[in-house]
Amino acid sequence: MKEIVIISGKGGTGKTSIVAGFASLAENKALCDADVDAADLHLIMDPEIRECHDFESGHTAIIDQKKCTQCGICRDLCRWDAISDDYVVDPIECEGCGVCYYFCPEEAVDFPLNTCGEWYISDTRFGPMAHARLGIAEENSGKLVTLIRQEGKKLAEAEDLDLLLTDGPPGIGCPVIASLGGASAVLIVSEPTVSGRHDMERVAELAAFFRVPTMLCVNKFDLNPDQGEAIEAFAREKNVKVLGRVPFDPAFTRAMVQGKNIVEFDGGSEGCRAVKDIWEKLTRAIEN
Repeated sequence: MKEIVIISGKGGTGKTSIVAGFASLAENKALCDADVDAADLHLIMDPEIRECHDFESGHTAIIDQKKCTQCGICRDLCRWDAISDDYVVDPIECEGCGVCYYFCPEEAVDFPLNTCGEWYISDTRFGPMAHARLGIAEENSGKLVTLIRQEGKKLAEAEDLDLLLTDGPPGIGCPVIASLGGASAVLIVSEPTVSGRHDMERVAELAAFFRVPTMLCVNKFDLNPDQGEAIEAFAREKNVKVLGRVPFDPAFTRAMVQGKNIVEFDGGSEGCRAVKDIWEKLTRAIEN
């Protein structure tokens, strides 16, 4: 089984729209939405959830007021000033280091796991899908990305599928790092803007660090051809294979409004033809 991860370096490049289009074109595959901080692939996939699980990660201290003698040890040891004068832990300030829990002489501190979100196994009209939702302002999204990719691989293996198509997170931080390790190939979806070029350069360097075969397509290329060509030139300089250009096409937006991908909505549009061409080149590249 191979895994293709589609990343972007920044949000708003059209990555998920292109992944959704690939979902219509790929055969014998499972889907994975690893953009857990702002998951949106499900808006087009319309999944029917068959499994729902809590995602637990990290700890937050809780002081039992009945046991606490207010000796001050926990406050003195806390590096984050997370314990108030009346010995109540501020869950926002608490970093879960556990010092108060381990050193409290009265054993008055509890240290439970946090429930940070949920992850799902679902069925879609394009095949099975692993996806998740991180809670508002919750941390540990990198761990959830790792978990959801593992579950996606298990799902594909259990159903004897050849491919895992993963919608990766934007940026270059911990969630993106968690999405790259062990991938068969990475496709960067960039946009022809100054920020798009800058962020594409950073994420290409990150993928190179992990030695993952990396390819590129530029979405909405015709809105700024000069920047698009500069992005492609940088890619070639860094041995990133350029697979193609996707024109600005309002059909993408109209398809999203109807809960469809570009292939379902208008198979003859310029945008759809470009997505099909990129998919054909991408599949040939990972087969070699």
